[in-house]
Amino acid sequence: MSPPVPPLYRNRDFVLLWAGSAVSILGSNVSNVAYPLLVLALTGSATDAGLAGFVSLLPQLLFQLPAGALVDRFDRKRMMIYCDILCALVLSTLVAALLFGRLTLPHILVVGFLEGTFAVCYRLAAAAAVPNVVDASQLSLALARNEARRRGAAMLGKPLGGILFGFGRAVPFVFDIVSYAISVLTLGLIRKDFQVQRDTASRRPRAAEFTEGAVWLWRQPFLRATTLLIAGSNLLFQGLFLTVIVSANNHGASPATVGFMLGIIAVGGVLGSLVAPAAARRLSLKTVVIGANWVWLLLVPLLAVVDEPLLLGAVFGAMAFVGPLWNVGTSAYQLAVTPDHLQGRVLAAAGMIAFGAVPLGSLIGGFLLGWVGATTTVWLFTLWMAVLALATVISPSVRSAPDLAELEAPAPAK
Repeated sequence: MSPPVPPLYRNRDFVLLWAGSAVSILGSNVSNVAYPLLVLALTGSATDAGLAGFVSLLPQLLFQLPAGALVDRFDRKRMMIYCDILCALVLSTLVAALLFGRLTLPHILVVGFLEGTFAVCYRLAAAAAVPNVVDASQLSLALARNEARRRGAAMLGKPLGGILFGFGRAVPFVFDIVSYAISVLTLGLIRKDFQVQRDTASRRPRAAEFTEGAVWLWRQPFLRATTLLIAGSNLLFQGLFLTVIVSANNHGASPATVGFMLGIIAVGGVLGSLVAPAAARRLSLKTVVIGANWVWLLLVPLLAVVDEPLLLGAVFGAMAFVGPLWNVGTSAYQLAVTPDHLQGRVLAAAGMIAFGAVPLGSLIGGFLLGWVGATTTVWLFTLWMAVLALATVISPSVRSAPDLAELEAPAPAK
């Protein structure tokens, strides 16, 4: 008879992985807020600040597929350690340049691009590692904990970044460097391997490796449909996020009020991540996918009729509450059915599509806001949300969604 599976908080390796990544993500959120503030302080140009943000996000589009191939080819734990060390080193050059008064905009752009590149590899390796450090029956719960970690780090890191920048321009980046060091320490203490044993003699040519994950993903009807739906909703949320900020500003909200509004949104996401494990056990994937999109369709138009900034935050927070239920359910299914030797490349292919929609959503949202204003922009995004919601009910692969509970069922006792 198999021994009972211990709870996650007693899984030493998962706790170390979770805690180290939590500190690292917190540090990244702190420096992400400090980057535009630093550029504005250095050049006084909002255009330069936008350029810095674009350059730091560019690796998400350029390097997903090659990073996925590397994650599946090499030791994932070592790759995460190397990425942390390299991020700390490039950030150290920025801190040194600041202290000696030699910092320039090109230097900031190079550091942001390199840190963004290493972050792609780290994120894919960390996601692919989860099924190897937790029992299959706890996969949804582990992913929910990771979702709460990500959203909680964003909720704390964004205001902390501004506070630390007020103490000194280099302080947020020193904080981030320390967070990378803590992550390296926790990774070094983990005993389990982050991948199954691989047959290195049968590795395929590199060109084929880059596309193998995308081909496998495209041949899975449910994963193909949900990946495209995620891309569509990411575009929507990025555009609406900008719209909510502009709308609050148009109604005279102070920076502090806008910050509190964003905090409400983050709290909604954290609460959603806490109930996601129970939802994954009780709701089918079909219910989650269809239900999330129709709930969003009901909530999006409220952003056009609500004027008060905190109410805007409450509506968007309700939308953010639903997101973790979707993320945990679909991610758990993807990790459960993907062969381990393809995990990195499949995650990379899905991430490239999902992240590729984010800058596009910002671009479209900014164009619409300048052309037709905030209210009309919300109504146009409502139409887009209606298309996505309708797609969920007419898609055969969504209507015949597989059962996640069967994949996560414990192995029968011997």
